[in-house]
Amino acid sequence: MTYEQALEIISGRTVFGSRPGLERINRLLEGLGNPHKKLKFVHVAGTNGKGTTSTYIASVLQCCGYKVGLYTSPYVVDFRERFVINGEMISKEELARQVEKVAPIADDMTDDPVTEFTFITALAFNWYAEQNCDIVVLEVGLGGRFDATNAIDCPEAAVITSVALDHTGVLGDTVSQIAFEKAGIVKEGGSVAMYPDQNPEALEVFKKVCPERNAKLYCPDISTLEIKKSDLFGTDYILEGREYHIPFSGIHQVYNSINALTAFEILRTKGFNISDINIAEGFGKARIAARMEILSKDFPLILMDGGHNEDCAIALEKVINNNLKGRNITAIMGMMADKDVDSYLNKVVPYFNKVITLRPENPRSMSAAELAELAKAYCSDSAPAATVEEAVSAALENTDCVVVCGSFYMASEVRPVILEKLTK
Repeated sequence: MTYEQALEIISGRTVFGSRPGLERINRLLEGLGNPHKKLKFVHVAGTNGKGTTSTYIASVLQCCGYKVGLYTSPYVVDFRERFVINGEMISKEELARQVEKVAPIADDMTDDPVTEFTFITALAFNWYAEQNCDIVVLEVGLGGRFDATNAIDCPEAAVITSVALDHTGVLGDTVSQIAFEKAGIVKEGGSVAMYPDQNPEALEVFKKVCPERNAKLYCPDISTLEIKKSDLFGTDYILEGREYHIPFSGIHQVYNSINALTAFEILRTKGFNISDINIAEGFGKARIAARMEILSKDFPLILMDGGHNEDCAIALEKVINNNLKGRNITAIMGMMADKDVDSYLNKVVPYFNKVITLRPENPRSMSAAELAELAKAYCSDSAPAATVEEAVSAALENTDCVVVCGSFYMASEVRPVILEKLTK
């Protein structure tokens, strides 16, 4: 089987299951010999910050000398970004080999078809087990309670990032309902690291659920937090007398790193050797595409952020307000139609001098023309572009700053085009 054939098999599966539950993933894993039973996990759930928090944790654990699997979604440029060990993506040949193992078992489950995410989650577990990973940092795909990743037993640490309204059609239309779904990853006798500036409604859910499951909830104290320096290229802060540097901008990224610190506190109680030197090195090496990512420091400055909901917009708004005031900013935007588009637009678009809209290659995406019309309420110079190349070329003209935002799907299309132009 070739890599291209493997991708066709994966993408040919349905995106969403016909009914909630873990039966499909459990049957599939049993057919593979239950590889997840051979692994240790840090399980990460939440609405925003999962990818960054997972990256912090994996980077630090790698610096400690552990063999670390990292499972995240969505990917930005290469599908294989979802499956990483110690910073290296799965090879194309190995991905094809794993698909050959999983596909026959999935194909036999005609009474309860295996979805794409369930398929690749089983594939990931099998690969990490075969590679004898010491620990896997496992990002939830959607929700938590019925997410395929929740087939695991009690993890070494469960990590809850910022919880907010998103995927309301699936998870519920209140923060409390969504938090309940996220709390599904809290297992009997587990340990839970909590985002330090958690939504109060969400926090109350976890304060109720954790005692019910004899789980210990770790809520970090940020009363001593002091931001020493923050710009687009990183943040220096002090917490409880210790100095930290992260290569990301925004207070939310500081909070994400503190959430990771809380996870390390838990892991130390489980016998993991994590030093302050390891943390400093791991934080410094953490990299993640399309999350407040600086693609160019030179003229023009180019910032890319794939966040798509209101909380992500608030985070981007703070970064723009604190670092890009007075700049002539051109935005390239694309969004999914099933998101709260106007709540996103009214936070960030007033900062833009010009908006160029695109339709991401996704069936859920909003048309470029419709998005441009909505954006005009906040920036009169808003217009659609027919192609990514057209949008990028127009954005790089007569501006000193470009912000690419609104969707990870769009970011995956725009990012390689920008990087190619920057190398010419």
